[in-house]
Amino acid sequence: MKVKRAVVLLSGGLDSTTCLALATRREGYEAHCLSFAYGQRHENEVEQARAVARAFGAASHRVVRLNLEEIGGSALTDRSIDVPKDRDESAIGEGVPVTYVPARNTVFLSVAMGLAEVLDAEAIYLGVNALDYSGYPDCRPAFVEAFQRLAEVATAAGLAGRAPRIVAPLLHLGKADIIRLGSSLGVDYGITHSCYDPTPEGLACGHCDACQLRRRGFAEAGVPDPTRYAER
Repeated sequence: MKVKRAVVLLSGGLDSTTCLALATRREGYEAHCLSFAYGQRHENEVEQARAVARAFGAASHRVVRLNLEEIGGSALTDRSIDVPKDRDESAIGEGVPVTYVPARNTVFLSVAMGLAEVLDAEAIYLGVNALDYSGYPDCRPAFVEAFQRLAEVATAAGLAGRAPRIVAPLLHLGKADIIRLGSSLGVDYGITHSCYDPTPEGLACGHCDACQLRRRGFAEAGVPDPTRYAER
């Protein structure tokens, strides 16, 4: 019997970890995780992704190195641009923030599409979320739909009618809904990391947009927040 395989884009964050839980614990896929060291401000993201992949017993976990720092244009890849802190809810939801990394998800999904072909995987899971991401153009339904069309015409599998499905199960969920869903699947969010600007010790800053969205999500979900913040 053919093994059901899925490529899971894994950042080690709350959303991608929930996607991994859905792929493995609900849908029964053999998970092949894919992470990127792309020149981001810190290594915490990659280390947490490794911890998450181990915890879920992923069939494989690849860390691909890209240097998007050479392009810059984002507070996550250019240390001369400050990460926004303590923005209120209306500011977080307005416009495209400086934490948007130009073309990042396009690059990541392109590599995932290649890996899916090599593995003969039938699905690619990504944790994009249109409701809680402040203006990121590559976290919207139109982006996911466009990439599905690309998979159908840009791969040998697609030409044979076997293009991998681009699965974005969290696309229309709020952060609290995602946390409730993951908790129902036994996700330990204590091993995940969301902060854009952690301390050298790996503690979450508690003030960037990602920390604020995460903290509010746990509060609204009624689930204890296991995050280690630098300041409470």
